[in-house]
Amino acid sequence: MSPTLSLTLRIWRQQQPGAPGGFETHRLEQVSADLSLLEALDWLNERLIAAGERPVTFEHDCREGICGSCGFLINGQAHGPQEATSVCQLYLRRFRDGEVLVLEPWRARAFPLLQDLSVDRSALDRVWAAGGYCSVNTGQAPEANTLLVGREQAASAFDTASCIGCGACVASCRNASASLFVAAKLAHLGQLPQGQSERQRRALAMTERMAAEGFGSCSNQLECEAVCPKQISADWISWMNRELRR
Repeated sequence: MSPTLSLTLRIWRQQQPGAPGGFETHRLEQVSADLSLLEALDWLNERLIAAGERPVTFEHDCREGICGSCGFLINGQAHGPQEATSVCQLYLRRFRDGEVLVLEPWRARAFPLLQDLSVDRSALDRVWAAGGYCSVNTGQAPEANTLLVGREQAASAFDTASCIGCGACVASCRNASASLFVAAKLAHLGQLPQGQSERQRRALAMTERMAAEGFGSCSNQLECEAVCPKQISADWISWMNRELRR
């Protein structure tokens, strides 16, 4: 039989943008430590619905740490206390019996709140759409061996491509900067031969869009790297800055 524990959840509740909001306290008694935090919220919502109350709004999709949609702050820390982990992969066994967890949404001007723990992160999509692709018409796919990519180069490009766009880097930055996100997207294509022809245009377009969306500038606090569930290095921000000076 799996161990159980009791937790107190202080959850930010806000009906809609511009409406007053505040923390609401709920007690979870003797829940399985093998539940993820999102599953615990599901359990809480079933209880709220049964009592005729509004359930807690939070985002989720794959619940496998792939899509990046589930993020929020747990005790002020993006995705919670466990490194390299998104909220959907954070299990209650990570917490102590009787612990108080404060759940609140990402806090950034570029991420306007929708309801409760859910925010609008479409600003990241618009930054990506500004240049995070190859638009050159190359016809049919060429023979793979005609574009040689070294093993280390391919591995490095894959590491940056692993960014899931969750927004934790923005939420944890004192300036709400999206620099780590943009740097990862630029470095993905910038390290591969297919991305070379539009490399300069891509860097300018995406960084300009980042500023236009209201994201702040990087001040090298490195908290973005610390909370990234894919452990993308902040060194790529320096790489991005070099790209812009080319």
